[in-house]
Amino acid sequence: MSDHEKVGHTEEAPTKESSLENKVQGDAPAMDAAPEKKKREYKEMEHETKGDLHAKVDMNTIQFTATDLYDKDKVDIEHIVMEEVFQLLQCDEAGLTEKEAQDRIGIFGPNKLEEKKENVFLQFLSFMWNPLSWVMEGAAIVAIALSNGEGEPPDWQDFVGIVLLLLINSTIGFVEERNAGNAVKALMDSLAPKAKVKRDGAWKEIESSELVPGDMISFKHGDVCPADCRLTEAIDVSMDQAALTGESLPVSKKLGDECFSGSTCKQGEVEGVVISTGPNTFFGRAATLVGQDSDQTGHLQMVLARIGTFCLVSIGIFVVLEIVILYPRFHYGYRRGLNNILVLLIGGIPIAMPTVLSVTLAVGAQQLAKHKAIVTRITAIEELAGVTILCSDKTGTLTTNKLTIDKENVKCYSKWDVEGVCLLAAYASRTENQDAIDGCVVGTLPDPKQAREGIQLLDFKPFNPVDKRTEITYRDDRDGGKLKRATKGMTGIIIELCSRGKTSELEDQLEADVEEFARRGLRALAVAYEDVLGDDKESQGNGFELVGLLSIFDPPRSDTKQTIDDAMALGVKVKMVTGDQLAIAKETGRRLGLGDHMYASKVLKEGPEAGGKHANLDEMIMDADGFAGVFPEHKFEIVKRIQALGHLCAMTGDGANDAPALSRANVGIAVEGATDAARGAADIVLTEPGLSTIVHAIYGSRVIFQRMRNYAIYACAVTIRIVVCFAIMAFIWQFDFPSFMVLIIAVLNDGTIMTLSLDRVLPSTTPDSWDLAEVFAFGIGYGLYLSASTIALYATMHSTTFFEDKFGVNPIKATNDPEGHMVIYLQVAIISQALIFVTRSHGPSWTERPSIALMLAFCLAQLISSIIAGFGDWGFTNVRHISGGWIGIVWVWNIVWYFPLDALKFFMKKTIIAYLQKRKARKGAVPAVDANGERLQRTASRHESLYSNRTSFLSRAANRLRGGAKISMSQNELQRFSSIQAQQSGAALTRAHSRPAAA
Repeated sequence: MSDHEKVGHTEEAPTKESSLENKVQGDAPAMDAAPEKKKREYKEMEHETKGDLHAKVDMNTIQFTATDLYDKDKVDIEHIVMEEVFQLLQCDEAGLTEKEAQDRIGIFGPNKLEEKKENVFLQFLSFMWNPLSWVMEGAAIVAIALSNGEGEPPDWQDFVGIVLLLLINSTIGFVEERNAGNAVKALMDSLAPKAKVKRDGAWKEIESSELVPGDMISFKHGDVCPADCRLTEAIDVSMDQAALTGESLPVSKKLGDECFSGSTCKQGEVEGVVISTGPNTFFGRAATLVGQDSDQTGHLQMVLARIGTFCLVSIGIFVVLEIVILYPRFHYGYRRGLNNILVLLIGGIPIAMPTVLSVTLAVGAQQLAKHKAIVTRITAIEELAGVTILCSDKTGTLTTNKLTIDKENVKCYSKWDVEGVCLLAAYASRTENQDAIDGCVVGTLPDPKQAREGIQLLDFKPFNPVDKRTEITYRDDRDGGKLKRATKGMTGIIIELCSRGKTSELEDQLEADVEEFARRGLRALAVAYEDVLGDDKESQGNGFELVGLLSIFDPPRSDTKQTIDDAMALGVKVKMVTGDQLAIAKETGRRLGLGDHMYASKVLKEGPEAGGKHANLDEMIMDADGFAGVFPEHKFEIVKRIQALGHLCAMTGDGANDAPALSRANVGIAVEGATDAARGAADIVLTEPGLSTIVHAIYGSRVIFQRMRNYAIYACAVTIRIVVCFAIMAFIWQFDFPSFMVLIIAVLNDGTIMTLSLDRVLPSTTPDSWDLAEVFAFGIGYGLYLSASTIALYATMHSTTFFEDKFGVNPIKATNDPEGHMVIYLQVAIISQALIFVTRSHGPSWTERPSIALMLAFCLAQLISSIIAGFGDWGFTNVRHISGGWIGIVWVWNIVWYFPLDALKFFMKKTIIAYLQKRKARKGAVPAVDANGERLQRTASRHESLYSNRTSFLSRAANRLRGGAKISMSQNELQRFSSIQAQQSGAALTRAHSRPAAA
């Protein structure tokens, strides 16, 4: 809850977010009776949920374990008498010793939510658990087990090479992901909250995770309750539980009452005994329920599956063709045909694809962590690149969450100017232990010391809900020591107090100004002044005179307007979603250039007005600039409808009851200062306030997306060029390329391609999406072109004397000459890697500079390939070194064939790609309908696929083995947990371990 929503002595109707101080300080006349009514309602609720005053069973039968202490059938530790609490917890008000605390950590665990830890070895093996790896593993089995034919030994070289390739890919992916995870963990650890606890008879500050049941803790105004506790001392205590229970008003607490972990102390000082920690707290039970929906994969896995399927189908087709052609037509022997099939399997499978994409995402997560955005679900980076709508909180994200006096709107009604009115208001404010109003009023002065400079404080009356104003009586040393009195507070109270200079014209003007402020969402604070008649602070004055009207506002952050402009430039529509009043939301929208086309949350239930400009609620949501008076269930509904219209939606939130919306959104973002429950449900956690971090994350995610797209095109192209090229050469010339050399090509390719995760790319200016038809079209086009370059080289070398005549090199005429194999190896190795420079660029490939890492890796790989070609005499794989002349010929040949690749790219963009885009646009323009004529709408999928390189399949198996953990909540807890939270939590428990797209 923000400071600007605490304006207790200002002129404004209450909202969900502002109602806390309304109760404490009484915002408006219309609310004078409301706090009393709410208070009575709360007392009734407390009576209904109070439970037993004593344990339900013999206290001696209750063991000192979490199972017994939190078993509601035995004892309700939240409501039993305090004597029994201390008896159960085996402690007293003197607190625990350090030794006792350490012993209890072993019994109850640390005071934090359990973190899911993966087995490191299984995490490593999981990088070899996907269909592409399965094919390579199958190829290894073929090489070692099925190639024992025709009197030849097993193909140990290929077997070892394939296993090494799998291990290299897995190791790289594993190391990068662990590094990213460590970076995220370090940032999360830096957020660890502190707690004041009595240990060994002395108060000290420790990390709240070290608290245990039985600890005596203390907190005061502004602090967050670190664990569920029962109060042993309570001085005028009021707790804000909105983030946990959805209650909009603060809850008064007295001796013996329970305070929830995660609730905020808004008033008073507290001492209490900890009764539950970590997952046993109300906060922990709520977060555990939300966390049951544990599918953490995005639709990137679906994309990987389709790309993998494309590659597997392409390989499968040509493997079948080789079987039905080479054996019957050319009478290949068993082993010879098997070697040709191994070439297609090893060379065609983009074995590095899961690892490359995982490394790219992991490196991206590390880069985002440097900008204070912690990625908790790594595939959310890819989804963030496609986000089209960002629903953002107002308070603390779009605004500063710090009340400010808007000096441009200060109204003056007497001899004092703006500075004079602000100074009088500062006199009538506390300079210590300030509330939000006093703080912002004093903050308008150039130096806060001026609030007491030149005056002697004689008497100060702080704000209270009855008088609804503050008052100071002081001696003005700069005016001969005269006694004076100033007051500030709610407009209606101040004008009634005034008796000097009050005219009907003044009252009309004041009323008009207050109404203007209200329309603009500004809160009004009136200021009055009088001279004291006499030399005693209790003396009567000459009557208060209204001197001015202050407007109070939570101003936009300095960078927000530019950030929103940047978001719109990226094609992302920003919608404000706030619990504050509609007028305030509109004023903020106007100041930010966001627009004031906003609606109250009730429209989400009632729909648009009949005869209005919006035909339905979906149309209204898409047209709106934002929504005000929003509760968590409204956030969930907004996200659900936006997704149903085919958009990828990001949602910000900070409270535990925001968790369903954060979980539902394609990308849930927990803003700075969010509760652990919100962080647990979110995909990205921000550790700095403001919207700029989110927009930077969107920009960064698009850079990462472009890297993945570039690799996807490259992988498809290499698959096509290998299977088409070597199959055709086998069909025409019965050319048997050595499978081990394909393995060398794959290893060198992988080493180069890994550096794509650091490549310099130009991000898209519009939301990204996987257009797989475009990816496959480019892949087929490039693959066929590269196949043609290799076939043309072999035909020229094999069937003509062109190279011998022009360059004087030795002839290579035999179909399977070892030197011929080496020439083809070098040609394929060089131009295949060079293709990456074409796929990574939007314009001519030489105009977009690659990263230094990519360029160095490419040069190193080409150097190694050329050295192998010049010196490799490996009899076991039927290759022999070639002369420098042939190496030069291959390099020149590839350079000649390389430059038309850019022309091919532009030609395809103008023809095939343009056609595919037009076809896609036509399909999007005509909505599909079902059998009943209802429009069918797409919702982004979050289904997990076999391409997830996580240990999710292992965790599911483990869950089945242990039968799943049963979690229950009492009806009273469910009521406190708010209806929407309880519904979503219950649904999460009944679902399997996957998150359907539609709730």
